[in-house]
Amino acid sequence: MFALIDGNNFYISCERAFNPRLKGRAVVVLSNNDGCVISRSEEAKTLVKMGQPYYQLQEQLRKGSVTAISANFALYGDMSARMMRLAAALGPQQEIYSIDESFIGGLEGVTQLTKRAWAIRERIERSLGIPCCIGIAPSKTLAKMCNHWAKQAERQGNAERSAWAQVCNWQELFTAQQHALLSATPAGDVWGIGKRMAQRLALANCHCAWELSQLPGPRARRIGGVVLERTVRELQGTSCITLDNAPAAKQQIASTRSFGQVIEQLDPLL
Repeated sequence: MFALIDGNNFYISCERAFNPRLKGRAVVVLSNNDGCVISRSEEAKTLVKMGQPYYQLQEQLRKGSVTAISANFALYGDMSARMMRLAAALGPQQEIYSIDESFIGGLEGVTQLTKRAWAIRERIERSLGIPCCIGIAPSKTLAKMCNHWAKQAERQGNAERSAWAQVCNWQELFTAQQHALLSATPAGDVWGIGKRMAQRLALANCHCAWELSQLPGPRARRIGGVVLERTVRELQGTSCITLDNAPAAKQQIASTRSFGQVIEQLDPLL
């Protein structure tokens, strides 16, 4: 059994933890040098696109409909470390997947798992001011999908789906509910399925996660090799992807250049 704990709008939540006046407002966090939007509050998602350049927001900033904040990565890193320490209490094994996501493994023998997950979620929000959602399932791929639907149910306020808002445990869903979530998940949104693979699956009349989970192993292998077959098995509830307890060694070296002063004209860049 696996759980995926994911901080909601993480950069925004970190900023709001230290500036409560930002709560309820449309807020965006900007990249290095205030180049573009890299995080949005729920209120800002209908107003601003992810990756939208900062200069395109001037009218909204002038009207006060959106508040823009320069990124504070030192703060986000510190808050992430604190969140991961609290998240680790859910189970015996942990894989820190990203700055705001953590897989917890070895949950097979944990009693009252959903209740424990709720307690961990409340502890994180109470201690750090960071709301999060938790997906629990027999495989990492299903845990990722459950986490997604836990967030969607919270955002939409759908009474039918409120049972899995914030914390979604795959094994506590009825078979019809599991089928509904798989059918509502586009194949391209499944963890590990990229844009090109989604196009290949569409040609094979496989458009959603439910249809993907029903692919026979040999056919999945012909379409996408052993990687796709592994994803199919994961959607069926068979764990094929283990936790990565240690980060992989970096495989690249980068050499970057920048100007020593602010550049305001085009000529020096040519």
